[in-house]
Amino acid sequence: MTSLPENSDAPQGGDDMEQDMPRSSGWAALKQAVAFVPGMPAELGKADIPALVALEKLCFSVPWSAKQYETVLGNEPFHLFGIREGAGLVGYLTLYAAAWEMEILNIATHPDHRRRGHAQRMLSHVLHLCREMGIKRGYLEVRRSNIPAQSLYRSFGFEEVGVRRRYYPDNREDAIIMRLDLDVSQAQPD
Repeated sequence: MTSLPENSDAPQGGDDMEQDMPRSSGWAALKQAVAFVPGMPAELGKADIPALVALEKLCFSVPWSAKQYETVLGNEPFHLFGIREGAGLVGYLTLYAAAWEMEILNIATHPDHRRRGHAQRMLSHVLHLCREMGIKRGYLEVRRSNIPAQSLYRSFGFEEVGVRRRYYPDNREDAIIMRLDLDVSQAQPD
């Protein structure tokens, strides 16, 4: 990931070095243009960190800390979306997106709210935003033993492209690397 997508409002220079300089990605405007609908993904912020950390601890053996979220929130390549029901956070998705690529870092759904389509809605929402931004390829890593997650990713067109041996620090489990070519795969699962 070397540069951000072109911004039609940015001045265009003829110098090659200037062409490689990062530009505003337009993510902020795109996220603001998406209307909030209850039960659908919405952007999360620093006020959501306590709920995120609590959900992390329920879902992951190596959870992110509040300090890690404070460090990345507000940085342009990092994006965070979640689904709320009532006052509670029931799921979230984090990703980095820059240039023509993105990487999904985590998807989590509260154990009491699984198998209700939350992860599918979050992934669909984020992939739609990525396509709107002109992102061409997406990546993620998933535990070899997490067959339900792998099935979800495959339903969106992700394919296995590699393995990171002994990747996870808690049990040294392999990570399956999956890739999605966004410009080719337009279908969403039923």
